[in-house]
Amino acid sequence: MLIRVGYHMTIAVPRPTHLYTMMNVHPERAVDLKWQKVAETSPDVPRRAFIDHHGNSCLRMVAPPGEFSITQEAIVADSGRPDDIAPEAGEVRPEHLPDECLRYLTGSRYCETDLLWGLAWRLFGSTEPGWARVQAICDYVHQRLAFSYGYARSTRTAIEAHEERVGVCRDFAHLAIAFCRCMNIPARYVNGYLGDIGVEPDPSPMDFSAWFEAYLGGRWYAFDARHNTPRIGRIVVARGRDAMDVPLLHSFGPHQLESFHVWADEVPATALAAPARPKARPPVRLGPPGRSPLDLGSRDGVLRLM
Repeated sequence: MLIRVGYHMTIAVPRPTHLYTMMNVHPERAVDLKWQKVAETSPDVPRRAFIDHHGNSCLRMVAPPGEFSITQEAIVADSGRPDDIAPEAGEVRPEHLPDECLRYLTGSRYCETDLLWGLAWRLFGSTEPGWARVQAICDYVHQRLAFSYGYARSTRTAIEAHEERVGVCRDFAHLAIAFCRCMNIPARYVNGYLGDIGVEPDPSPMDFSAWFEAYLGGRWYAFDARHNTPRIGRIVVARGRDAMDVPLLHSFGPHQLESFHVWADEVPATALAAPARPKARPPVRLGPPGRSPLDLGSRDGVLRLM
Protein backbone atom coordinates (compact mmCIF):
# COMPACT_ATOMS: atom_id res chain seq x y z
CA MET A 1 0.00 0.00 0.00
CA LEU A 2 1.03 3.64 -0.45
CA ILE A 3 0.70 6.32 2.21
CA ARG A 4 1.01 10.02 1.49
CA VAL A 5 2.48 11.87 4.46
CA GLY A 6 3.41 15.48 5.02
CA TYR A 7 3.15 18.62 7.08
CA HIS A 8 2.84 22.38 6.72
CA MET A 9 3.89 24.55 9.65
CA THR A 10 3.89 28.32 9.98
CA ILE A 11 5.61 30.09 12.85
CA ALA A 12 6.35 33.73 13.57
CA VAL A 13 9.68 34.97 14.96
CA PRO A 14 10.58 38.51 16.08
CA ARG A 15 14.16 38.39 14.83
CA PRO A 16 16.44 36.11 12.73
CA THR A 17 16.25 32.78 14.56
CA HIS A 18 18.30 29.65 14.09
CA LEU A 19 16.21 26.48 14.29
CA TYR A 20 16.22 22.86 13.32
CA THR A 21 13.36 20.51 12.56
CA MET A 22 12.98 16.78 13.12
CA MET A 23 10.04 16.00 10.83
CA ASN A 24 11.60 14.04 7.97
CA VAL A 25 10.72 10.39 7.45
CA HIS A 26 13.33 8.36 9.38
CA PRO A 27 16.35 7.26 7.30
CA GLU A 28 15.48 3.59 7.89
CA ARG A 29 12.43 4.08 5.62
CA ALA A 30 14.48 5.60 2.79
CA VAL A 31 14.09 2.42 0.74
CA ASP A 32 10.30 2.79 1.01
CA LEU A 33 10.17 6.36 -0.29
CA LYS A 34 8.49 6.26 -3.69
CA TRP A 35 8.33 10.03 -4.04
CA GLN A 36 9.52 12.84 -1.83
CA LYS A 37 9.31 16.57 -2.16
CA VAL A 38 12.30 18.44 -0.82
CA ALA A 39 11.44 20.50 2.25
CA GLU A 40 10.41 23.99 1.18
CA THR A 41 10.38 27.18 3.21
CA SER A 42 8.67 30.51 2.70
CA PRO A 43 10.56 32.76 2.53
CA ASP A 44 13.14 30.53 0.90
CA VAL A 45 16.29 30.20 3.05
CA PRO A 46 19.41 28.02 2.93
CA ARG A 47 18.93 24.65 4.62
CA ARG A 48 21.38 21.97 5.75
CA ALA A 49 20.51 18.38 6.64
CA PHE A 50 22.27 16.34 9.33
CA ILE A 51 21.79 13.10 11.27
CA ASP A 52 21.70 13.38 15.06
CA HIS A 53 23.25 10.94 17.57
CA HIS A 54 20.04 8.88 17.67
CA GLY A 55 20.07 8.42 13.88
CA ASN A 56 17.26 10.90 13.18
CA SER A 57 17.15 13.12 10.10
CA CYS A 58 17.21 16.85 10.96
CA LEU A 59 17.19 20.09 8.98
CA ARG A 60 18.91 23.34 10.06
CA MET A 61 18.04 26.86 8.90
CA VAL A 62 17.68 30.48 10.02
CA ALA A 63 14.16 31.91 9.94
CA PRO A 64 13.93 35.61 9.03
CA PRO A 65 11.74 37.95 11.10
CA GLY A 66 7.99 37.59 10.56
CA GLU A 67 5.98 34.58 9.43
CA PHE A 68 7.98 31.58 8.30
CA SER A 69 6.55 28.38 6.80
CA ILE A 70 8.01 24.90 6.29
CA THR A 71 6.39 22.26 4.08
CA GLN A 72 7.32 18.74 3.09
CA GLU A 73 5.52 15.64 1.83
CA ALA A 74 6.28 12.16 0.56
CA ILE A 75 4.67 8.94 -0.62
CA VAL A 76 5.84 5.91 1.34
CA ALA A 77 5.36 2.24 0.52
CA ASP A 78 4.09 0.20 3.46
CA SER A 79 3.34 -3.46 3.98
CA GLY A 80 -0.22 -2.71 5.04
CA ARG A 81 0.14 -5.16 7.93
CA PRO A 82 -0.70 -4.26 11.53
CA ASP A 83 2.04 -3.98 14.13
CA ASP A 84 3.88 -7.24 14.78
CA ILE A 85 2.69 -9.34 17.71
CA ALA A 86 5.17 -11.85 19.18
CA PRO A 87 3.88 -13.43 22.41
CA GLU A 88 6.92 -15.71 22.47
CA ALA A 89 9.40 -12.80 22.54
CA GLY A 90 11.26 -12.95 25.83
CA GLU A 91 13.23 -10.47 27.87
CA VAL A 92 16.97 -10.21 27.39
CA ARG A 93 18.91 -10.07 30.65
CA PRO A 94 20.82 -6.77 31.07
CA GLU A 95 24.22 -8.46 30.86
CA HIS A 96 23.31 -9.89 27.46
CA LEU A 97 21.90 -6.69 25.94
CA PRO A 98 23.70 -4.97 23.05
CA ASP A 99 25.66 -1.93 24.22
CA GLU A 100 23.37 0.47 22.34
CA CYS A 101 20.37 -0.71 24.40
CA LEU A 102 21.81 0.31 27.76
CA ARG A 103 20.88 4.01 27.41
CA TYR A 104 17.24 2.93 27.08
CA LEU A 105 17.32 1.27 30.51
CA THR A 106 18.05 4.37 32.58
CA GLY A 107 15.93 7.31 33.67
CA SER A 108 15.58 10.39 31.48
CA ARG A 109 14.00 13.86 31.62
CA TYR A 110 10.40 12.63 31.42
CA CYS A 111 10.81 9.03 32.61
CA GLU A 112 11.74 8.96 36.31
CA THR A 113 12.67 5.34 36.87
CA ASP A 114 14.04 6.12 40.33
CA LEU A 115 10.61 7.30 41.49
CA LEU A 116 8.57 4.59 39.75
CA TRP A 117 10.77 1.54 40.42
CA GLY A 118 8.91 0.31 43.51
CA LEU A 119 5.48 0.80 41.97
CA ALA A 120 6.54 -0.95 38.77
CA TRP A 121 7.69 -4.07 40.60
CA ARG A 122 4.55 -4.16 42.75
CA LEU A 123 2.36 -3.91 39.67
CA PHE A 124 4.26 -6.10 37.20
CA GLY A 125 6.77 -8.16 39.18
CA SER A 126 4.55 -11.25 39.14
CA THR A 127 3.64 -10.91 35.46
CA GLU A 128 5.19 -13.39 33.04
CA PRO A 129 8.44 -11.84 31.77
CA GLY A 130 8.68 -10.79 28.14
CA TRP A 131 5.87 -9.84 25.79
CA ALA A 132 3.16 -10.47 28.38
CA ARG A 133 4.82 -8.06 30.79
CA VAL A 134 5.08 -5.22 28.27
CA GLN A 135 1.48 -5.80 27.21
CA ALA A 136 0.42 -5.71 30.88
CA ILE A 137 2.19 -2.35 31.19
CA CYS A 138 0.34 -1.03 28.13
CA ASP A 139 -2.98 -2.28 29.49
CA TYR A 140 -2.38 -0.56 32.82
CA VAL A 141 -1.33 2.77 31.28
CA HIS A 142 -4.21 2.66 28.80
CA GLN A 143 -6.69 2.20 31.64
CA ARG A 144 -4.97 4.57 34.06
CA LEU A 145 -4.80 7.67 31.85
CA ALA A 146 -7.64 9.58 30.18
CA PHE A 147 -6.73 11.06 26.78
CA SER A 148 -7.55 14.61 25.67
CA TYR A 149 -5.63 17.34 23.85
CA GLY A 150 -6.98 19.67 26.53
CA TYR A 151 -4.66 17.90 28.97
CA ALA A 152 -1.49 18.75 27.01
CA ARG A 153 1.40 20.11 29.07
CA SER A 154 4.97 20.11 27.84
CA THR A 155 6.47 19.67 31.31
CA ARG A 156 4.40 16.65 32.46
CA THR A 157 6.58 13.70 33.44
CA ALA A 158 5.72 10.02 33.69
CA ILE A 159 5.05 10.08 37.42
CA GLU A 160 2.97 13.25 37.10
CA ALA A 161 0.88 11.59 34.38
CA HIS A 162 0.38 8.61 36.69
CA GLU A 163 -0.78 10.80 39.57
CA GLU A 164 -2.91 13.18 37.46
CA ARG A 165 -4.40 10.27 35.47
CA VAL A 166 -4.62 12.37 32.29
CA GLY A 167 -2.44 12.99 29.28
CA VAL A 168 -1.86 12.97 25.56
CA CYS A 169 -0.03 10.39 23.47
CA ARG A 170 3.43 11.39 24.67
CA ASP A 171 2.34 10.98 28.32
CA PHE A 172 1.05 7.46 27.63
CA ALA A 173 4.40 6.66 26.00
CA HIS A 174 6.49 8.17 28.79
CA LEU A 175 4.72 6.28 31.55
CA ALA A 176 4.92 2.95 29.70
CA ILE A 177 8.60 3.55 28.88
CA ALA A 178 9.41 4.31 32.51
CA PHE A 179 7.67 1.15 33.73
CA CYS A 180 9.49 -0.97 31.13
CA ARG A 181 12.88 0.42 32.13
CA CYS A 182 12.09 -0.20 35.79
CA MET A 183 11.56 -3.85 34.84
CA ASN A 184 14.93 -3.93 32.99
CA ILE A 185 13.29 -3.91 29.56
CA PRO A 186 14.91 -1.37 27.17
CA ALA A 187 12.29 1.07 25.87
CA ARG A 188 12.62 4.08 23.59
CA TYR A 189 10.33 6.93 22.59
CA VAL A 190 9.10 7.22 18.99
CA ASN A 191 7.20 9.87 17.10
CA GLY A 192 5.91 9.65 13.58
CA TYR A 193 2.94 9.54 11.25
CA LEU A 194 -0.05 7.37 12.13
CA GLY A 195 -3.04 7.84 9.86
CA ASP A 196 -6.56 6.50 10.37
CA ILE A 197 -5.94 3.41 8.25
CA GLY A 198 -8.06 0.38 9.05
CA VAL A 199 -9.84 2.20 11.88
CA GLU A 200 -12.74 4.63 12.22
CA PRO A 201 -11.58 8.12 11.19
CA ASP A 202 -10.83 10.45 14.08
CA PRO A 203 -12.67 13.77 13.57
CA SER A 204 -9.93 15.67 15.43
CA PRO A 205 -7.26 17.45 13.36
CA MET A 206 -4.42 15.07 12.53
CA ASP A 207 -1.11 15.45 14.31
CA PHE A 208 2.14 13.56 14.64
CA SER A 209 1.73 10.61 17.00
CA ALA A 210 3.89 9.21 19.81
CA TRP A 211 4.37 5.56 20.77
CA PHE A 212 7.28 3.48 22.09
CA GLU A 213 9.41 0.48 21.21
CA ALA A 214 10.51 -2.26 23.60
CA TYR A 215 13.51 -4.56 23.07
CA LEU A 216 12.40 -8.19 23.35
CA GLY A 217 13.80 -11.39 21.90
CA GLY A 218 16.70 -9.59 20.25
CA ARG A 219 14.76 -6.91 18.35
CA TRP A 220 12.60 -3.82 18.82
CA TYR A 221 8.80 -4.02 18.75
CA ALA A 222 6.28 -1.17 18.53
CA PHE A 223 3.82 -0.73 21.40
CA ASP A 224 1.16 1.95 21.78
CA ALA A 225 -0.28 2.46 25.26
CA ARG A 226 -2.68 5.13 24.04
CA HIS A 227 -4.48 3.10 21.35
CA ASN A 228 -3.46 -0.27 22.83
CA THR A 229 -4.21 -2.16 19.64
CA PRO A 230 -2.09 -3.04 16.58
CA ARG A 231 -2.28 -0.31 13.95
CA ILE A 232 -1.49 -0.14 10.23
CA GLY A 233 0.86 2.36 8.66
CA ARG A 234 3.19 3.58 11.39
CA ILE A 235 5.90 5.68 9.74
CA VAL A 236 8.71 6.57 12.11
CA VAL A 237 10.08 10.10 12.07
CA ALA A 238 12.38 10.11 15.12
CA ARG A 239 13.47 8.07 18.14
CA GLY A 240 15.08 8.98 21.45
CA ARG A 241 15.09 8.37 25.19
CA ASP A 242 11.97 10.53 25.56
CA ALA A 243 10.34 13.61 24.03
CA MET A 244 13.29 15.79 25.04
CA ASP A 245 15.42 14.04 22.39
CA VAL A 246 12.95 14.40 19.51
CA PRO A 247 11.45 17.92 19.31
CA LEU A 248 9.54 18.52 16.09
CA LEU A 249 11.08 21.96 15.98
CA HIS A 250 13.79 23.44 18.19
CA SER A 251 14.24 27.19 17.91
CA PHE A 252 17.12 29.09 19.50
CA GLY A 253 14.90 32.03 20.38
CA PRO A 254 11.18 32.78 20.85
CA HIS A 255 8.62 31.77 18.25
CA GLN A 256 4.85 31.60 17.96
CA LEU A 257 3.05 28.74 16.19
CA GLU A 258 0.56 30.23 13.70
CA SER A 259 -0.75 27.08 12.01
CA PHE A 260 0.07 23.41 11.70
CA HIS A 261 -1.29 20.78 9.28
CA VAL A 262 -0.32 17.09 9.20
CA TRP A 263 -1.57 14.40 6.81
CA ALA A 264 -1.07 10.64 6.55
CA ASP A 265 -3.52 9.01 4.13
CA GLU A 266 -3.60 5.85 2.06
CA VAL A 267 -3.51 6.67 -1.65
CA PRO A 268 -3.87 4.56 -4.84
CA ALA A 269 -0.91 3.63 -7.02
CA THR A 270 -2.04 6.28 -9.52
CA ALA A 271 -0.95 8.93 -7.01
CA LEU A 272 2.63 8.34 -8.14
CA ALA A 273 1.76 9.58 -11.61
CA ALA A 274 0.90 13.07 -10.41
CA PRO A 275 1.73 13.57 -6.73
CA ALA A 276 -0.16 16.49 -5.29
CA ARG A 277 -1.03 17.55 -1.80
CA PRO A 278 -4.39 16.15 -0.69
CA LYS A 279 -7.24 18.40 0.27
CA ALA A 280 -6.20 20.27 3.38
CA ARG A 281 -7.55 19.10 6.69
CA PRO A 282 -8.45 21.58 9.41
CA PRO A 283 -5.30 22.84 11.14
CA VAL A 284 -4.42 21.90 14.66
CA ARG A 285 -6.33 24.37 16.83
CA LEU A 286 -4.25 26.83 18.80
CA GLY A 287 -5.10 27.89 22.32
CA PRO A 288 -8.18 27.11 24.38
CA PRO A 289 -10.72 25.80 23.68
CA GLY A 290 -9.24 22.73 21.97
CA ARG A 291 -5.67 23.42 22.97
CA SER A 292 -3.07 22.37 20.46
CA PRO A 293 -1.19 19.14 21.21
CA LEU A 294 1.93 21.20 20.55
CA ASP A 295 2.82 23.34 23.55
CA LEU A 296 4.81 26.50 22.85
CA GLY A 297 5.31 27.55 26.44
CA SER A 298 8.66 25.90 27.11
CA ARG A 299 11.38 28.28 28.25
CA ASP A 300 13.99 26.96 25.84
CA GLY A 301 11.86 27.57 22.76
CA VAL A 302 11.39 23.90 21.96
CA LEU A 303 8.26 22.84 20.15
CA ARG A 304 7.71 19.33 21.47
CA LEU A 305 5.48 16.53 20.41
CA MET A 306 2.64 16.05 22.87
